[in-house]
Amino acid sequence: MTTRLDYSKASPEGYKAFGGVYVYLQNSGLSKELIDLVYLRVSQINGCAFCIDMHSRDLLKQGLAVGKLVLVPVWHDAGAVFTQRERVALAFAEAVTASDVSDADYAAATGEFSDKELADLTYGIALMNAFNRLGITFRTTPAAAAKA
Repeated sequence: MTTRLDYSKASPEGYKAFGGVYVYLQNSGLSKELIDLVYLRVSQINGCAFCIDMHSRDLLKQGLAVGKLVLVPVWHDAGAVFTQRERVALAFAEAVTASDVSDADYAAATGEFSDKELADLTYGIALMNAFNRLGITFRTTPAAAAKA
């Protein structure tokens, strides 16, 4: 895969604006692991190799067990590997990414997250969907592929 365009260099102010949301979310009160699990799941749904690689590496660096990491795509069937909060966040990420947030999905999310947390979680899901679109469009090379 050959990168088409380095969007961060072509439009540094746009990249900086997206980066501001990313930094905000790191300090939003949601756990870094939860945010990165959501980023990973959204990236898996969208098929963004760069982001899948990056967020998998981030989670491993944070100490996430490999067994949990490999079950992210099938979290529905992973039982107690994921906490209730993680399961609700992953379900909500899938619904938002599919543009199909049912009343049941929304009710589950509001039952687990405060209004601020849910808004921040949704910012994170939206941000990752946007970054995925950039990575896919411009064929950003994953770190693993760059080393190969």
